[in-house]
Amino acid sequence: MTARTLLHRHPARRDDIGDLQTRRPLPGPGLPHLDPFLFLNHHGPQVYPPHNAGLPFGPHPHRGFETVTFILAGSLAHRDSGGHESVIEAGGIQWMTAGSGLVHAELSPATFKRDGGDLEILQLWVNLPARLKFTPPAYHGVSAADLPLIEVDSGRVRLHLASGSHEGIQGAVATPTPITLMTVEIAPGGRVALPAPAGNSVFCYGVRGTVQIAGQDEAPWQLFEFADDGDHLDIGSRDGAVVLYGHAAPFSEPIVAHGPFVMNSAEEIRQAIRDYQAGLFGDVPE
Repeated sequence: MTARTLLHRHPARRDDIGDLQTRRPLPGPGLPHLDPFLFLNHHGPQVYPPHNAGLPFGPHPHRGFETVTFILAGSLAHRDSGGHESVIEAGGIQWMTAGSGLVHAELSPATFKRDGGDLEILQLWVNLPARLKFTPPAYHGVSAADLPLIEVDSGRVRLHLASGSHEGIQGAVATPTPITLMTVEIAPGGRVALPAPAGNSVFCYGVRGTVQIAGQDEAPWQLFEFADDGDHLDIGSRDGAVVLYGHAAPFSEPIVAHGPFVMNSAEEIRQAIRDYQAGLFGDVPE
């Protein structure tokens, strides 16, 4: 086994949305995308007071990609024009395949707005290949209890498997294209070798704590870019850390993004706008 070489560190840039603390490592000045991974927002960690306005993500459209939302603290309500609805608490995920297009809202439940509390959320956008841009929309809300948990290094590392497979265990969501995504909790002194198949893009973001990569301490709030020169990542932590980790084969297709739409050409973007304005994406029910 050979560990991949760390090429670049891409710090998350602060870009608050109202009173929602937000950091964004992707896209960034040196990394427009990590095919097929497109975008990551890290909201929080922060504490909301009682009687707050909640999250600001009211109804908005998407086409051509998937959103994967990890609720690390707090809770998140989802509702979309396809009739899907759920409230997911801390430790769970929301996986939405926008495909041909839909409108969704991501808001704080009434209880969170009333009582306040801790909030920390990661939202990752994953591209769809041209052949699946118009796949029917789908949604999976997965509670923490239903997310497969894999413990390694005598329990000092805990892998919460959203998709793909690891050590023969299948992730919670069957995805349109092969993609492995997980959050990795590392207790002090823990260490793990995470698979990084040849040819795949690797997504590794330090959520909290100092993570060791190839024996070197790395600060959180960075996206790590690796060479395609090994079959795994060797990561650990002296004092404890949390990492968002994934890998997938790149599509190597044109990427044209405009706001909430990600397609393969400018004309497809214009068509998405026309379709949305014509009401073809539907409405989020009240």
